[in-house]
Amino acid sequence: MEESMWYMRPVFFVTDVKRAHDFYANKLGFKMKWQSPEGKVCQVDREGCEIILEENQRNDRGRLFLSLSREGVNELLQEIAERSVKTDKTWWGYDVLQIKDPDGNELLVCLEW
Repeated sequence: MEESMWYMRPVFFVTDVKRAHDFYANKLGFKMKWQSPEGKVCQVDREGCEIILEENQRNDRGRLFLSLSREGVNELLQEIAERSVKTDKTWWGYDVLQIKDPDGNELLVCLEW
């Protein structure tokens, strides 16, 4: 019998999918995995961290909590410094680094191991 597997991807609502993709690709190093034919939905991926970006006028915002290895955090910190990505250190049950995309969706990166 095959073992059951759950596969989850958060959906972030954005006002302009091209602008959102540009942020995730050029600022955070994600790659385009797929895009809908009309260009209003795409999925970006970085090392198995997948996010669906949907162009939609909803006012909802999403949050993604990332746990990376110490080396992964150090690499990300170097990249965002080089790319001038605005971040804030905050508390969310752990010390976390908060990154907001142009639409206010949050990526919280755990800074504790």
